[in-house]
Amino acid sequence: MTGPDTVLKKTTYDCLFTPESIAVIGASIDPFKPGGRVFKHIREHGYKGRLWAVNPKTRDVQGMPTFKTIQALPCAPDLAIVAIPSRLVMDALQSLADKGARAGIVLTAGFGEKDTRGKKMEDKMLRIGKAANMAIIGPNCSGFLTPAYKGKFAGIVPQLPGRAMDIISGSGATVDYVMEIADGRGLSFGTVVNLGNSIQYSVEDLVQMVDEHYGPQNARILFLYMESMKNPARLLAHAQRLVKKGCAIAAIKSGTTPAGKKAAASHTGAMSSSDTAVQALFDKAGIIRVRSKAALIDTACALAACKGYLANPNICVVTDAGGPGVMMADAICRYGLCMARFTDTTLKRLEKILPAEATLTNPIDCLPSRNADLVQQIISIIGQEEQENVGAIAVLIGNSGLSDAAPIYAVIADAMDNSPIPVLPMFASLATSGEKIDHFRSAGKVYFQDEVLLAKALSRIYRQPRTHTELWEPAGYDKAAIAAILNGRNAVLAPETVNSLMKSAGFKLPDMTMIADEASLAEACQTIGFPLVLKVVGSVHKSDVGGVRTNVTDLDKARAAYADMMKIQGATGVMLQSMVRGTEMILGASRKHGFGHLIMFGLGGIYTEVLKDVQFALAPLSRIESRSMIQTLKSFPILEGIRGQDAISLERVADHLQRLSRLVTDFPQIKEMDINPLKGTGEDLYAVDTRIIVDAC
Repeated sequence: MTGPDTVLKKTTYDCLFTPESIAVIGASIDPFKPGGRVFKHIREHGYKGRLWAVNPKTRDVQGMPTFKTIQALPCAPDLAIVAIPSRLVMDALQSLADKGARAGIVLTAGFGEKDTRGKKMEDKMLRIGKAANMAIIGPNCSGFLTPAYKGKFAGIVPQLPGRAMDIISGSGATVDYVMEIADGRGLSFGTVVNLGNSIQYSVEDLVQMVDEHYGPQNARILFLYMESMKNPARLLAHAQRLVKKGCAIAAIKSGTTPAGKKAAASHTGAMSSSDTAVQALFDKAGIIRVRSKAALIDTACALAACKGYLANPNICVVTDAGGPGVMMADAICRYGLCMARFTDTTLKRLEKILPAEATLTNPIDCLPSRNADLVQQIISIIGQEEQENVGAIAVLIGNSGLSDAAPIYAVIADAMDNSPIPVLPMFASLATSGEKIDHFRSAGKVYFQDEVLLAKALSRIYRQPRTHTELWEPAGYDKAAIAAILNGRNAVLAPETVNSLMKSAGFKLPDMTMIADEASLAEACQTIGFPLVLKVVGSVHKSDVGGVRTNVTDLDKARAAYADMMKIQGATGVMLQSMVRGTEMILGASRKHGFGHLIMFGLGGIYTEVLKDVQFALAPLSRIESRSMIQTLKSFPILEGIRGQDAISLERVADHLQRLSRLVTDFPQIKEMDINPLKGTGEDLYAVDTRIIVDAC
């Protein structure tokens, strides 16, 4: 038996992804049973380690000797794949633990996904694994495919070369369906991981493993399918690292529904949702979010053809029919890309090789009479003359019947390998050219089935989120003073406490004072000066109850407003502020369990919840992220100044967003916070009204 020192030198990653020995518990002579199928796949697909079958009912499995028990194995396996009835699983795992196995993949279903009893069995499973330092994947999973072994019983075992994409999934069926479709589109796979019920390892944990061992064995594209998110911070950290290493990540997060319920205390809480938090995390992590298997496959094909990114948004379209070229041109513009404009040199070279009836400008219509030589020359000219100008060449080809399509496909395949500009084919004639397209994709070349979906996929990868993690020290930010103010607080902060905190954080406040009796009103008005804003103190949404009065220009109006406000239920006083003029914005923060704080920015004042023109991002924010939140608003032209209105300083607003994100990051006990409005012109911005809720997080 292998000694413990030898076993412990191998990491969990080694045992799961590159095991030197595998034992299939429940290996079967029947290749249509999970144990028989997984054993067959491992045997027939190049596994170079030691493979053992454990089955007490037969002497051999598929021509290989069989061990009656786990204890009879010659030594502890690096990996055990368990494919036996659920009632036998627990004893098998205990035997594996006693033997010294380092990892187990439990294919068997019928546990936590079934009922409460099954969940208790999973808890016991987990205790067995932890006590023995044995990693457990599953139960209820379809297994692993890695470059070292094919340990998966369900779905296809792909044969395409290239290993274009890796998959980590919380659902076995989703993996199988994706692979079926993607294989037919020429996408090849390296590592495919299904975690089933994820009792010990979640998708986030496997992303961490991949990050910590990322190398030539990994594909440059990683797909994630998640139904739950147990550790968002872990996913964020390791996804960011993978993206920086050159790995493009696309993901589906299912099981999210926009939160419809309002949090009475905060605009930000009302409009943020679990789905909002997921999107903000994906944006910060650099993950391309897709919503369907079809969108995933199109995105992966575009990433594979473009080597992970699209350098610029200018697209060249080469087509043999006018209609598809027009539809793709429309889609390119609709999805925020551009139709490339060619230089005079390019146009002159194209004119020499194209028929007189052909269209030279983009889209280049080379007519149904095109042949392989013409297509090759067009791609070559664009590649030679337009490298700085064109981000990708889309080649839309059908079967006109006027020439053999096979040589054209061969030219395109060669260009996909050798053109300095990425080449992405769309094949229209899937029925009449089916065999030739199968030959094309069997070489590991991807293709598209629709020109509009091709344009949409290019837009996704051009706009894939970028990761930004630079540190920023805000001027005038007194962390020690803020800590002293918040010490022991656990409630909605009183206005005077909010004002002290905001000043310590470096926000500029309008002149203000609070009064609790009418005798103080005249002196307060004289001190601040007219025009004034009066706000009731003690109400959550002041505007809803008539608790805000603007442009108060004299003492009589101030007295009338004060009297009205003190009649509002719950009123404890009135705040007098100097009148600030300019554009109103809202900045907010809302703490989401596991994610940290969502920062919100949008048009402010009473229209915030009506227009819902807001952007969310996850704290802490970089300057680039802050600018992006501002510039992606539909109402951004208002902030720039339209129809004679004064503009707002983009840099000053970005400073405020970063300052807010730093505040809630440093002090996570801030549960929710709204600055509504942040108001002013140019660089002269004031936090006019702020609400902060603190709890013991």
